Amino acid sequence: MDDVTTDLLIIGAGPTGLFSAYYAGFRGLSVAVVDSLPELGGQITAMYPEKAILDVAGFPSVKGRDLVEGLVAQAATADPTYLLDRTATTLEHGEDRVVVTLDDGTTVTAGAVLITSGIGKFSPRPLPAGDGWVGRGMEFFVPSFAPYAGKDVVIVGGGDSAFDWAQHLEPIASSVTLVHRRDAFRAHERTVAAVKDSSVRIITNAQVTELRGENHLEEVVVSVDGEEPHVLEAQALVAALGFIADLGAIQQWGLETQKRHVVVDSSMRTNLPRVFAAGDITDYPGKVRLIAVGFGEAATAVNNAAVVLDPSAHVFPGHSSEA
Repeated sequence: MDDVTTDLLIIGAGPTGLFSAYYAGFRGLSVAVVDSLPELGGQITAMYPEKAILDVAGFPSVKGRDLVEGLVAQAATADPTYLLDRTATTLEHGEDRVVVTLDDGTTVTAGAVLITSGIGKFSPRPLPAGDGWVGRGMEFFVPSFAPYAGKDVVIVGGGDSAFDWAQHLEPIASSVTLVHRRDAFRAHERTVAAVKDSSVRIITNAQVTELRGENHLEEVVVSVDGEEPHVLEAQALVAALGFIADLGAIQQWGLETQKRHVVVDSSMRTNLPRVFAAGDITDYPGKVRLIAVGFGEAATAVNNAAVVLDPSAHVFPGHSSEA
């Protein structure tokens, strides 16, 4: 890949990054997008493409993959340069530009940078009893529901992903059992209530202590406080224990951060000149981490970056319906 020169470099190709690319094109800016994943869509594509997303304006319910497909089509109007499966490593400032180097040696020279990388790189938290079982019946994510049809499924965890997958798999699996180490859950109350009202079996104050089978998972041993261990028939286990986030090299750029988030002002500016941020990676008083919020922050960031690139431009460009 040749080195790239562009008006705006977006770091992160999740929903906020893709909408930022569209909006940069709407403002007449050239745009490049870099992401460490090989596909567009960020965490949605990697972790829950089949999940129904309920909090995007205008969509009572939209599958993750369908949302990404729409965002990619919308971003295509900006003719972005995509630099996928590579990571931004260094950032240097010039008088009127920012130079970002990628891990494959490519350099991107941009008038401004917009960081939309969410939580950064992520890796699943391991299940201690699951060592050696990935691909043999145990997985950390559910990119497709079809492989679970007719199977006895055990889901480990008490957060949104665990309950979302339990809710989606319950109609197609032979059985679904959710195991959690406590009797309180982190998932959204409405989803918890729906799962409790379904056929899903919930075992609390419990730990998965052993997985059994010859070449593929056949049984899951669950130790419950004060009880004899439960031996569950299972052909599939989903370890939904969350993930470990890492902002990577971005943390070395001199950005002001707060608990692994980048601090921004009301214009989405960071403490570094010509560097903006939007989406889940940002932090400010009252911050709410929703996809819908990221879309608004993307428009704010791009409009303010446009003025940095051309001081004669206006922050408010008019409505897209007037174009």
